[in-house]
Amino acid sequence: MAGSIFQRIGASGLRLTGPRRVIAEILSTASDHPDVEELHARATRRDPKISLATVYRTVKLFEEVGILERVELGDGRARYEDAERDHHDHLIDLATGEVIEFVDPEIEALQEKIAKRLGYRLEGHRLKLYGTRIDKG
Repeated sequence: MAGSIFQRIGASGLRLTGPRRVIAEILSTASDHPDVEELHARATRRDPKISLATVYRTVKLFEEVGILERVELGDGRARYEDAERDHHDHLIDLATGEVIEFVDPEIEALQEKIAKRLGYRLEGHRLKLYGTRIDKG
């Protein structure tokens, strides 16, 4: 179900309530991986009446219908991103928590090669690298 978050909400048959619209707008413009609490903080800046429970329910619903994807980055918090974003992997800085998105054609090819060698067609993957910055100097 490609398209914008709003198109996918419509295609899924979900009603686009006021709070869902606000949450969808925030998610469609997010350049980070917000957790539910961060989504709630951003949503209440636009509409102070949106409750934390509403954000939890909306995120769960969007995840169930494939609009959002849960991303676990090793900090114990479930974070979310648009499920239709272009494929990318994550490098997580253990010292700062910064999340760097990247795509590496060599890694992609190697994963395909490994799956094929083991007798599989790769349907998808998630790669998370954890590290600390090397000081150059």
